[in-house]
Amino acid sequence: MQAIQLQNESIVEIATFLVRRWSEEDRMIVEISDKMETRTRLNEKKVIMIPLEKRIGNDFQKYRQFRTSLWYEAMRVKFCKKILSNDHAFGFILNTMETQKVEQLGRKIWKGMDDEIIFNYAYMLVARPQLNTVYGRARIVEAFYQYFMFGAIKGEIQSSHFEKIKKATEFAKKIVKKAIDEKYDSDLLEKNVNEIVKILDIDSLLTIPVSIPYMKAGMALSEEELLKILKIISKNKEGDLGSADSASVLRGDNVYDEYKVLLDENKKMENKGLSPDAIGIQIPPTKNVNETTIYDMNLINRLKIKFKEWKYGWKEQHHRFGDEFDEESYIEGHEPFFIDVKKSIKTKIVILLDHSSSIASDALEYKKATLALCEVLAFLKVKFAVYAFSTQNRSVVCWSIKQENVKWNNITAKRLAQIVANGSTPLAEVYDKMFPMLQSRRPDIFLTLTDGEPSDPDAVRNMTKSLKGLGINMVALGLGPNTVRATTIANNLRHLGYEKTMAVSRLNDIPNKVISILEG
Repeated sequence: MQAIQLQNESIVEIATFLVRRWSEEDRMIVEISDKMETRTRLNEKKVIMIPLEKRIGNDFQKYRQFRTSLWYEAMRVKFCKKILSNDHAFGFILNTMETQKVEQLGRKIWKGMDDEIIFNYAYMLVARPQLNTVYGRARIVEAFYQYFMFGAIKGEIQSSHFEKIKKATEFAKKIVKKAIDEKYDSDLLEKNVNEIVKILDIDSLLTIPVSIPYMKAGMALSEEELLKILKIISKNKEGDLGSADSASVLRGDNVYDEYKVLLDENKKMENKGLSPDAIGIQIPPTKNVNETTIYDMNLINRLKIKFKEWKYGWKEQHHRFGDEFDEESYIEGHEPFFIDVKKSIKTKIVILLDHSSSIASDALEYKKATLALCEVLAFLKVKFAVYAFSTQNRSVVCWSIKQENVKWNNITAKRLAQIVANGSTPLAEVYDKMFPMLQSRRPDIFLTLTDGEPSDPDAVRNMTKSLKGLGINMVALGLGPNTVRATTIANNLRHLGYEKTMAVSRLNDIPNKVISILEG
């Protein structure tokens, strides 16, 4: 199997897509953290996953486990009203029962998941601790988990305890079945957890040690060992999941094509673009940011319709009724009948977004407008790059949001969403940081969007002159709270050596202004 280190950005991108698709909740976000077990926070609309490198097996096997764990969490989002902490016995038992409930409900929708569920069970069983390594009454809870989930336990336990575990398992499965058959939500399971606690003769607040599938010495499995475990799981779970071909489950053919695409995209991301550290430009680290907050779909769709009409030169209109169209007589007098004229914009543009503190009060609307602009530029297949600047730890930072040879997607949107407006407007310093990149890429237009006056106008004037010397058209777009202020900002920018300056007082006008620059 191909050994390659998948970048977190690649994993987060596909994980976000999958969890939203599976859960049908468009605002879910995915965070990768090695500091806690996999869990879902419903109120935050967040799924936290442990990284691939902490899992067991080869790269493809790790991805399959990650993907199936993500599916379970998506099913929790879809079918659970409540998810408690696993730290204590009550929450641990409730979540265990919920796992079985959402699995059975999810399989009715996603019928192709059975092989991956069985495969994941094998590694879940491998990752669980031997009972002799779990101390106190927590051993009983761990044995209950293993028997309930896998139909087997790892190690030995007292016969009296085992009888309680079997009885608790039978009761738990009966409640899960009732919840599914009679369409109860999480409340039914929660009401019956105390009965399971009573059967197991434990305290509901008993602390449960964390057990997650972290890589440990000696845990690597050969193909023969894994196949043996898969056969055990397939047999034990046949009543729930039906019969399965263990050899087919081991291969994972259904998922491998998806994994290969992910590897290819990962390679592209590794090989493309500049080395930001070397030239003073930073790429925002992947953070837990919900990029959907800056998507104004009404604005984006309006703009796309408008520029679709511009691109193709004709409008599509829908009416309830109209005149009858005689196509034969029309064609006789109009030859040719259709002329397909597709306009295109060949101009390469670099956009710099001012994220100084003066924009903070309107930061959300500013980002919505600039994201809509990026969506339209991508729609029109314009070659563009996006950068932003702000102050962090008292130093100005130039952020790379999107490089020219990278597609606009939810990862680049996340980068834009997480930039915090802060600091002054040191344009000259930002231009200096960007100069090596601009010198090598030589865009046709370098557009600066700003709502304030630069800290050092003379230095900006010198940098503008230097960039114009590279053959780059320097353009500035002033943003103001009203027409008077926007015009004043544009007039001030005109004295800094820009070849063209414009102004907007409404943020939603930004995309139209930028497209007009490109058309010109």
